[in-house]
Amino acid sequence: MLDTMTFTKIVGGFCGAFLIFLLGKWAAETLYHVGGAHGEEVAVYVIETGEAESTTEEVAAVNFDTMIETADAAKGEKVFGKCRACHKLEAGANASGPYLFNVVNREVGTATGFNYSGSLTAVADVWTPENLYHFLENPRGFAPGTTMGFAGLNKSEDRQNLIAYLATFTE
Repeated sequence: MLDTMTFTKIVGGFCGAFLIFLLGKWAAETLYHVGGAHGEEVAVYVIETGEAESTTEEVAAVNFDTMIETADAAKGEKVFGKCRACHKLEAGANASGPYLFNVVNREVGTATGFNYSGSLTAVADVWTPENLYHFLENPRGFAPGTTMGFAGLNKSEDRQNLIAYLATFTE
């Protein structure tokens, strides 16, 4: 039978174990984060290779006027596989994201039946190829506060091909 004293011992045992767990976590963080500075990574020992590292990447300038004509829409169809879980290409067929039919050069926030976050309409008026390019690179960086959970497409070529593919779905 479970009396009050037994119940108190059980709860005390769980609380004691939790306290030991928290103290262990604190001790481990103290050991591994020497100095207490979170987010700052400092190399303890640097190996000199004799080569100077280039921290800037060479990014080819994108000509947004001819981007759709020069990009490969067939490759963009493959890239769209990442978007397919949340977006549809049929007009008016919203999913967890708005439909993308006729999205290139469409006004932002005009997909019928979809409730947009206010952050998108604050940063752009029209989904031009340039706006789509920057949005697809980093959605939360382009429109802070957007509800879109996608991290973005790192490769410039993938973004260009995807925009060319989406441009094929027009009225």
